[in-house]
Amino acid sequence: MKTFQELELEPKVLKAITELGFEEATPIQEKAIPIAMAGRDLIGQAQTGTGKTAAFGIPLINKIPPTEDRIVSLIMAPTRELAIQVAEEIGKLSRFKGLRSLPIYGGQDIGKQIRALKKRPQIIIGTPGRLLDHINRKTIRLDYVQTVILDEADEMLDMGFMDDITSILKLIPEERQTMLFSATMPPNIQKLAQQFLRNPEHVSVVPKQVSAPLINQAYIEVQERQKFDALCRLVDMEAPELAIIFGRTKRRVDELSEALQKRGYSAEGLHGDLSQNQRDTVMRKFRDGSIDVLVATDVAARGLDVSGVTHVINFDLPQDPESYVHRIGRTGRAGKEGVAWTFVTPREIDHLHFIEKVTKHRIMKKPLPSVAEAMEGKQKIMAERILEVVQSDNYQEFKGLSIQLLEQYDSVHLMSAALKLLTGEQNEVEINLTPEDPIRAKKRKPDIRGGNRRYGSSYGGGNRGGKTGGGNRGYRGDGRGGRNERGDRGGSRYAKSGSSNRYGGGDSSFSKESNYR
Repeated sequence: MKTFQELELEPKVLKAITELGFEEATPIQEKAIPIAMAGRDLIGQAQTGTGKTAAFGIPLINKIPPTEDRIVSLIMAPTRELAIQVAEEIGKLSRFKGLRSLPIYGGQDIGKQIRALKKRPQIIIGTPGRLLDHINRKTIRLDYVQTVILDEADEMLDMGFMDDITSILKLIPEERQTMLFSATMPPNIQKLAQQFLRNPEHVSVVPKQVSAPLINQAYIEVQERQKFDALCRLVDMEAPELAIIFGRTKRRVDELSEALQKRGYSAEGLHGDLSQNQRDTVMRKFRDGSIDVLVATDVAARGLDVSGVTHVINFDLPQDPESYVHRIGRTGRAGKEGVAWTFVTPREIDHLHFIEKVTKHRIMKKPLPSVAEAMEGKQKIMAERILEVVQSDNYQEFKGLSIQLLEQYDSVHLMSAALKLLTGEQNEVEINLTPEDPIRAKKRKPDIRGGNRRYGSSYGGGNRGGKTGGGNRGYRGDGRGGRNERGDRGGSRYAKSGSSNRYGGGDSSFSKESNYR
């Protein structure tokens, strides 16, 4: 694996990558970035979660001068969700360079987008239908576009966007760099590549079992409000020497580390809002064993290399398979075995299965530990530690006092009292954590050609409220796709007409994207 330092990137781009916590390039990034930086056309075959956004985003940002005031790069994506996600990542990678990027998609007020376009973005990330709308309104001009990226091209074509994509590509100067990324390479993708790419380099990353074999992986299905209960019991039962607990947001990390401290655990949080001095202090404590639980976000923990981490606990399910692999990779190092636990809410089971599919590793389901199991675990670990001291013969100064106590009390009673004292008791503090929204699995594509037959005959093809289907009542009887609720073009190829408990719980609202990192 190459580090980003070896890829000859601009200092400001490298700084953004470092701040995000990335050190080593993923396989698709290692292969694609040098080709893209050389200005060559590229076909990249890689699944979601392999880091392909950064694979095209980093070289794109690297070559655009901040003084540019025209649209010089166009990224096409199949859905508004992906367009927003790509735009957010481009924004993070380009923040020190000062580039301007803008997502363009249906479902958002077009007037708002037109006003944003007046700020002269250099990079446009858009869905084909809304892009064509702007092109027809002459609010987007493609005369100076130098780089085009088709992201998840197979999905765009499955959704009926072939004509739209072709129309857009024909409006872009032929002297350009074109990069196409797709999970699969069906004939229609190959035909598109032959028509619009010039001698492209092919890069393919086939997913393999990326989960380390020395890591014992398991998940617990648990309701959001029961997570803290489960965490406390799990930590008690497992008694990790060093553990990293992952939260999805900065807010979650702050709340969770504070809650653990209130219950008597030696824990501290680590996330992107901490100063470098604060981060160094927390990591020093974790490395020297002053604290045995580190609560962290994905970004804060990327590149962390601490020997002796016995447990990783995913308090929140990660956003993608790559993040899951990065997280659990903090344990099971240097030939030692590690344990990775993941909490999954019932609505997130499909997303867990997606992670299993990409990583090609079955994650075993385990039951929620009971209070009795948690207590038994603590007692067992403490007994083992006492035996270690006995075997070390490093207790001579306590013999005199022990003899005195044994003359007054029964030995079993004394040992029981010592174990109780050593295992400790969590403070009976009620904990209320702000719940996070569940991560949903990627939904299956709707039937874009037929839709629900119930609406197909009267209102045109497609689902009435589907992501890509057409068929609003406004186009009744014309048998065409029409515009859907999100404002993108209709979904089929015919859519040309427009287009107080010891382990407490809690309740509140979901944090916004600003809370990430």
